[in-house]
Amino acid sequence: MEPNSASSIEAETKEMDVRSLSASHQHSQYLHKVGIPPKQNLLREFTARVKETLFADDPLRPFKDQPRSRKLVLGIEAIFPIFKWGRSYNWRKFRGDLIAGLTIASLCIPQDIGYARLANLAPQYGLYSSFVPPLIYAFMGSSRDIAIGPVAVVSLLLGSMLSNEIDPNQNEAEYLRLAFTATFFAGITQVTLGFLRLGFLIDFLSHAAIIGFMAGAAITIALQQLKGLLGIEKFTKKTDIISVMRSVWGSVHHGWNWQTILIGVSFLSFLLLTKYIGKKSKKFFWVPAIAPLISVILSTFFVYITHAEKKGVQIVKNIEKGINPSSVNQIYFTGDYLLKGLKIGVVAGMIALTEAVAIGRTFASMKDYQLDGNKEMVALGAMNVVGSLTSCYVATGSFSRSAVNFMSGCETAVSNIIMSCVVFLTLEFLTPLFKYTPNAILAAIIISAVVGLIDVKAAILVWKIDKFDFVACLGAFLGVVFVSVEIGLLIAVIISFAKILLQVTRPRTAILGKVPRTNVYRNILQYPEATKVPGVLIVRVDSAIYFSNSNYVKERILRWLMDEEEKVKAGCQPTIHFLIVEMSPVTDIDTSGIHALEELHSSLEKKNIQLILANPGPVVMDKLEASKFANLIGDDKIFLTVSDAVSSCSPKLVENV
Repeated sequence: MEPNSASSIEAETKEMDVRSLSASHQHSQYLHKVGIPPKQNLLREFTARVKETLFADDPLRPFKDQPRSRKLVLGIEAIFPIFKWGRSYNWRKFRGDLIAGLTIASLCIPQDIGYARLANLAPQYGLYSSFVPPLIYAFMGSSRDIAIGPVAVVSLLLGSMLSNEIDPNQNEAEYLRLAFTATFFAGITQVTLGFLRLGFLIDFLSHAAIIGFMAGAAITIALQQLKGLLGIEKFTKKTDIISVMRSVWGSVHHGWNWQTILIGVSFLSFLLLTKYIGKKSKKFFWVPAIAPLISVILSTFFVYITHAEKKGVQIVKNIEKGINPSSVNQIYFTGDYLLKGLKIGVVAGMIALTEAVAIGRTFASMKDYQLDGNKEMVALGAMNVVGSLTSCYVATGSFSRSAVNFMSGCETAVSNIIMSCVVFLTLEFLTPLFKYTPNAILAAIIISAVVGLIDVKAAILVWKIDKFDFVACLGAFLGVVFVSVEIGLLIAVIISFAKILLQVTRPRTAILGKVPRTNVYRNILQYPEATKVPGVLIVRVDSAIYFSNSNYVKERILRWLMDEEEKVKAGCQPTIHFLIVEMSPVTDIDTSGIHALEELHSSLEKKNIQLILANPGPVVMDKLEASKFANLIGDDKIFLTVSDAVSSCSPKLVENV
């Protein structure tokens, strides 16, 4: 394009903007003033704030204008949702639940035996935890699809944290008691969070951090299974990858058992193949669901007929028969282990909650029904409290089992009851059949189960969307893999909080320009064609202004002003006479924020620059009036829109253009 042509277009655009400003000035008599909200009763305002914070879903709405008898029924249904949906239960729904329950039972039995080993507990405790907790959840839970039982990540976390306090080999009885104590307090934590409507606390662990934590935990779990898969007897108790690999390669010449490796690798290949078939074709979802049970049956039969246990193949040996014994007297309510159990329980309970609520919400959205997160927490907590009294360890929603439950056509939580009944029959009659089950097959089942926790696509998406989120994801992953599960979790929490603090203390700000042929003002970085208004600097603050960021906001605005003044000195643009702060995104302001605005106003006065505010919200406007700041800058310097604010400056602009 020729220079003359470019300059003529620029002049034309400038002329249009001047005409627009002039037109705005002609209509300035119609400018609306920013409304000042009416004064509210302090108690009413506080009550409304508490209600919005803790009861945003308005759980008491169904009770409104209902007779006392109906309120009693609604109250029972709120605590035990089974009495609500049970009234419409029919044979068609039972048929779907029966198939789903039998399918997830075939998956859960071998998994439970393996997951109990992750927690350093005897195999029967895994089965116990798939008997009582699912029954409690079926009565109190609101998810139709979630399948309850032990899960790999929580089992590993529990086993790791408990082992730091008590050696499970030397003090088995005390270790078991501490496990029940931790389970009890995990349940108490979950019930408390749900009852006090504090479910939002689990959202502080970001989705990205959970992706990294789960992937790291999956690799750690898989590495731990090398002991069973390779037949190694002496294995490190540490979980970091360096210690595990040193232990694996250190025993390569004298610790590996080729018969065990043959069994483990063969069935692991079979399990991974069935998972692939299930993913490729949805109609074959049942194939990976029953594959673990088939693997257990075949491998157990193979070991039994060949007496492979005499050739170094490690087997499960005896699993105690019978249903859950009472463990009421085994929980520590006094002594040093009380606080240790509380600490472990809180951590395990929070992780279990995060996983279960995420799974429940996922399947609820797929079936288009609402899931009450706080009710779920109460249900999960109640089942863990009862579980701790009946020899169970921490149970929660399992993603693999819930996915199979969903794909099997479950209709209600009755599928959990069916699964629980199958586990009951197994405990009563079938446990002797697992005597010759090789440990290698349990390791293979666990490895095939945790592979699905490594979500590479999700991690790549996190990288594309938000680099800081990816740092949280990577930090949690590396912490789990190279140090320990607890450190990885700590890193995930710290980075998640760091992101929140960074966003609060360093909010985004932007310079606005006028979009051509409109009265709209937008970020000039997002809209390069938007032009700055001569003599006016328009800044938008994209956050509430609190004590934590008020100084930064003030200093950032002054830095924007300094940048513009440098351009003025360079002769690029007219002198700045007005600073307009667009306050639409500023949802709230505190005394520190007001003080920062006063200091900003004082600094601008010394430079002969007028401070103008555009569109402060009701909360902000109320506080500006209460602090007399509105009187300080003048009510005529607070406008409804940026366009109105600019039009108030237009006479001088028109003269200067």
